[in-house]
This record gives sequence, C-alpha cells and structure tokens, in this order.
Amino acid sequence: MMQIKESPDVYDVIIVGSGAGGGMATKQLADAGLKVAVVEAGPYFDPADPVTQTQLKWPYESPRRGANTDRAFGEWDMAYGGWDVEGEPYTHEEGTEFWWYRSRMLGGRTNHWGRISLRFGPKDFKGKSRDGHGEDWPIGYDDVKPYYDKVDKLIGVFGTNEGRENDPDGFFLPPPKPRLHELFYINGAKKSGIPVIPGRLSMLTKKINNDRGVCFYCGQCSRSCSVYADFSAGSCLIFPAQKNGGQVKIFVNSMVREVMTDEEGKATGVSYISKDDRKEYKLKAKVVVLAASACSSARILLNSKSKQHPNGLGNSSNLVGKYLHDSTGASAAGFVPGLMNRKMSYNEDGVGGMHVYSPWWGDNSKLDFPRGYHIEVWGGAGMPNYGFGFNPNDFNKFFGTKVGGYGDTLREDVKKYYGSVVGFGGRGEGIARKDNYCEIDPTKVDQFGIPVLKFNYKWSDLEIKQAKHMQDTFEELIHNMGGEPLGAKPGKDRDYGLEAPGKIIHEVGTTRMGNDPKTSVTNKFNQLHDVNNVFIVDAGPFVSQADKNCTWTIMALSWRASDYIIEQLKQQNI
Repeated sequence: MMQIKESPDVYDVIIVGSGAGGGMATKQLADAGLKVAVVEAGPYFDPADPVTQTQLKWPYESPRRGANTDRAFGEWDMAYGGWDVEGEPYTHEEGTEFWWYRSRMLGGRTNHWGRISLRFGPKDFKGKSRDGHGEDWPIGYDDVKPYYDKVDKLIGVFGTNEGRENDPDGFFLPPPKPRLHELFYINGAKKSGIPVIPGRLSMLTKKINNDRGVCFYCGQCSRSCSVYADFSAGSCLIFPAQKNGGQVKIFVNSMVREVMTDEEGKATGVSYISKDDRKEYKLKAKVVVLAASACSSARILLNSKSKQHPNGLGNSSNLVGKYLHDSTGASAAGFVPGLMNRKMSYNEDGVGGMHVYSPWWGDNSKLDFPRGYHIEVWGGAGMPNYGFGFNPNDFNKFFGTKVGGYGDTLREDVKKYYGSVVGFGGRGEGIARKDNYCEIDPTKVDQFGIPVLKFNYKWSDLEIKQAKHMQDTFEELIHNMGGEPLGAKPGKDRDYGLEAPGKIIHEVGTTRMGNDPKTSVTNKFNQLHDVNNVFIVDAGPFVSQADKNCTWTIMALSWRASDYIIEQLKQQNI
C-alpha cells in the first residue's frame, strides 16, 4: 500500500481546477480573507513569462513552424493538452462518440478560447417553459444579472447595448470597427434579414486598471496575452487575488483522485497524485470547491466512494455524469472575389477574434428544430500566419487561369488572394438528455491509477436539423457576398457537417442544478444536495446550454456561489 502524505495545514477552501470557475472562486474567496488552496492538474503558467511566451513570434521561430505537438491547435495556441492527453485515456460506449478536451495548466481552458463573452438570456434559463424540451433552471436571468454585471466590470468585455431581449446588454468597453471582410458579411446578412451586431469579447480596448494592459492589435489572442489585455483566469483572477494579499497556495501538477469524507459523510479535503514524484497527498479543508470542468468534476465525484456515499459523492440521485451536452457546431467558408488584390496595412485585423457576429434571429416555432445558434465570422489577413488559408491554385480554377507556379507567379497569386476567404461557424444549443452521459469505466485506469471516464453520447435528429439550417444559411450568405463556396456542401450522409460531440469544447450539465435532490445534483447555489460543504463551480451545474458560449455564465455563477459560501461560513452552517 502506497503511503499517503498528509499536510498538517487546514485550509478554509480547497479549489480543484484553475479555469474560469476555479479562478473566479479563488479571487472572491481569497479577497474575503479566506485561506485558499488551488489544486491544478497541469504546470504553472504566466503568459508574461518570456520562457513560455509564444506571442509576437513568427512561425519560422518555432522548430516545428508552429505545428501541432502537445497542443491540439498547434504551437501558437497556449493551451497544453487537447482531446488526447498522454497517459490519460477515456473510453466510449460502442457506437457513440465524444471528444473530451482537457487543458492541463494554470488557467485551464481560459488559455484556449475565442473570448466570446455572451450572457445567457431570460429565455435560456426557461427552456422547458418555452418549447417543452429539457428542463427549466431553478434560477432565472434576474438571479444571475447582478453577477454578470460584476463580471463585465471586473474583467472587461467590449460590445454595444442593442436592446435585444434574449441577448442581454451589459457594461461594455468600446468595440473595434468591423474589418473589410466583415463589412461584406454585414451587407450579405442584410439581404437575408440576419442581424449583425458588434462582437462581445473579453479583450481590453480601454484601460480598466493598473494591472492589465490594453489590446495593441497583434491579433494573437490564442497565444495568451503577455500584457494581460485579454481574459485568462491566471492573469486576471488568480494573480490579482495573490497581489491583493490573498492567502492563496497553488499546488500544480497535482491530479485529484477523490474528495475525502469523514464518518458523517462530510467532506474533509481531497487526495491528489503529484505528477512530479507520483506520490499521493492529502489536503484538508472546511469546504471543497470542484471546478475541474464538467466531466473532470463528475469523474472526481464518481471516484469518491465511501460507506456514506457508496455510489460516489453527491450521487444519491444517480445523476452525476448524466445530461452531458455540448454546443452544436458546423462551418463553411467561401472565396469572395471582391476581397482580392488588396493593399494590406499593418495591424489591419484589429483584435484577435470576430469584431461582429450574428445572434440567433429565427423563430423556432416555425422551424423543425427547437433551439437556435449564433454565427461567428472569420477572415482577414491572419498575420503573422499566411492569410489566404488555402492553396492559391484552388482560386485560379475559378478564373480559368493557369494552375501551378513558383517564384514570382506564386508570389503574385498569394498577394492577389490574400485575405479573400470568409468563413462561418454556427454554434448552437443541443438538448440535454439523460441518456447522454459519462460514467466510470470499470476496467481502465490512467497512468496515475485513477479510474477513467467512459462516454456515451449521440446527437439527436433535432441537432442534425439545426446543422442543416446552418449550412443552408452559410450557402446563402456566401452567395449574397458575391462569393463561391469552398468545398462541397455536406449532406445528410455527413449530418450536414455537424461536428462530433465535444468538438466545440462547451460541454455542460453533468452535475445539474435543481430544487429536488431526486432529479438534480446541486442546488441553485451550486452546492451538492447530499453534502453541504462541497460546491461545483464549473459548467457541470448547467441545466441547459444556450446558443451562447458558456464562460461568462460559469464565472457569474461561480461568483454567486462564492458569495453564498462566504455567508454560510459566517453563519457556521458549513
């Protein structure tokens, strides 16, 4: 039997995971004077550290020219990890598919995201009342609004107030101007009656405090910002908490195995395996906050079995891991001749990410699927990578000009077509279903000896119909812009290009919140029904995904849960 090393320290709170939810809980709880331990499965990371910095470097500076290595999106994406993490497998029920993206580092997946920062709207919390699908949340928009407001002001998000009912306004910094390809998109969307509004991204276009710089338009937000102008949990939440004098101890390279409990079934802390020496350690605390991501937190709970919790911690309902769902996603791209032969100027792309987007505009009662999607738009020069994105010969074919070439002809072709591709990504809401879930695989463990997850997930006909609508819309938009679609339009045989579940990396719902302990795992304050000193502040408690990215809602709910924890500790209820 391996010796388990126990730390004598007792923390007020242990937070497992340092992404959006864990970072926000660290900031709020440490600022309130609590003694906090943050346990993170990956290494320490600071985007300002020149050793790890990839921002402002050219592809030729990388030995692999930026190609994919231990980062799923290539060397210029800061997130370590991806859908495959060495020594940490996961399995599938036969005939099903789920891609599980893990980012193992301080800040977690906030080092990899488009920083699209959308609030859920009033309708998003009441899906069942609206169309009979899924369940309503036990809370409504008005419960979360004060926290969305606080997140806007603390972290910063650009955008404009538009007065749209289900795309609520917030406290916005000035948005960047639309780029040339986006102006083409605006005109194309207008012809189809599709609304286009400024993007809502958490990048600072204006100074908000002395700790963070302002965006200088390098366009490389995926590389994590060395001046902290864009949001990542480490640079914008955990470091400021430490700077403020907060008692924050960070344990990196530490894989949590389970939540420990006492004879009464109450949580006493966590046990973790150190990746550095492969030994097991125990940390003690009054409160345990899980923020390891929807699937990782479910895995930790299911692996936390004891006499009082034979089914796993918080799992008296048998629902931990159930109702897993990801955003839907489909994409298309078009070549737009009107964007050819441009004279490029420096920093033409502005901030990294879309300056405009289309929120959902349709009336689902008149469509054959129940929930909507938003459209993300990409294009532009894409410096400092190549900006045409495709083989120039693909475009020569459209004009019947000579295909092939090198030297001057190739250079001319590249210049001619540079920045003339526009792409679209639809990101929509799938329906939460009990029969889409993750569970513990009884036969397999990871390299640390911890039982792994097994997934069971299939899209339904509703999500496939939504993807068809996306493709038809994209085709129409490309046509409206005077463009030519690139590649064949995916048909029914390919589910209309619907990405596999997990590919959009917005998975939610494995520890859903509700008022009834029989039909939910957490209450409306993200607290386990079964154990009052364990909280979940990642996307696990979401009852449903919306046609929005989930980061802003994770942070708002984490802040709300943190306020509740502070109050409960004061009243000695936990």
